[in-house]
Amino acid sequence: MKFIDEARIEVHAGKGGDGSASFRREKYIPRGGPDGGDGGRGGSIFAVADRNINTLIDYRFAPLHRAEHGARGLGADCNGRAGRDIVLRMPVGTILRDLETEETLADLAHDGDRIMLARGGAGGLGNLHFKSSTNRTPRQFTRGEPGEARRLGLELRVLADVGLLGLPNAGKSTLLRAISSARPKVADYPFTTLSPSLGMVRVDNGAGFVAADIPGLIEGAADGAGLGHQFLRHLSRTRLLLHLVDIAPFDDSDPARSVRALAAELKKYDAGLYRKPRWLVFTKADLADDADLRIRRILRQLRWTRPWFKIAAISGTGCRELAREIQRYLEEKPRAKPRRAA
Repeated sequence: MKFIDEARIEVHAGKGGDGSASFRREKYIPRGGPDGGDGGRGGSIFAVADRNINTLIDYRFAPLHRAEHGARGLGADCNGRAGRDIVLRMPVGTILRDLETEETLADLAHDGDRIMLARGGAGGLGNLHFKSSTNRTPRQFTRGEPGEARRLGLELRVLADVGLLGLPNAGKSTLLRAISSARPKVADYPFTTLSPSLGMVRVDNGAGFVAADIPGLIEGAADGAGLGHQFLRHLSRTRLLLHLVDIAPFDDSDPARSVRALAAELKKYDAGLYRKPRWLVFTKADLADDADLRIRRILRQLRWTRPWFKIAAISGTGCRELAREIQRYLEEKPRAKPRRAA
């Protein structure tokens, strides 16, 4: 299924049914009183987070959702039937915004989170409600109220503990394959990853974490260059970023400059993302005879004092050790629990 992480929809709750103006008519009761029932309420529209859904593709191609109207009230004090509610199931991690007010309505961060998007209109009152000592034959009734309508923007942000970022072909997908059961596409050309991939990483003690691989970033990503800018939002929920650096000696690129450039892109896109803990992971160490020398030179140029690791994901060298260190770090810094949707 194609990965779609943005969509716009319209929701229209149902109109309430009109009340009824009716009078009791039975044999031997020539002047029966008013017995008009109330109209049924209109159907409401709800959004519910469902962990079995991982894309907004259904809403990209079905943008309009209307709930059922309430039925009109009937005689004999019979109320109209309420309109059926609509429940829209969305991926966990979906953020809903009102496009008119720019208000964030909900962050469906947990499986089962539920929020009302549009309330159905109240049903109208039948003439039974207008009976009084001075008005024995009321003919008044009220119309049902219209339901709420909204234009909404949906934005999916994947829920992951660790985010992998780096230049195209830095080895992000290969690392994800090495430490998890995820199988993202791997090839020897740039931009093989076209959408985020998630992998559950299990470590020796049975604990684990979720890692997310996004398409490779290039300089100018915050301004729209390349593919990765479309998915930078998916790193916003992570607790740790792994910045992968290719040290294979097949070109004249400057790894230290590339690290600085991508860090600048993060800062330009979102200062909060830039401030997240970030570790350097030097990849393809098995392809460089002088890997340690190259790494020391890069660290010196960057004046890097934070954690760093050397791996060869194809052979798995250093990958399990990296996973254990990540797990240890995450256990020491538990995730802040986001507020549940109402």
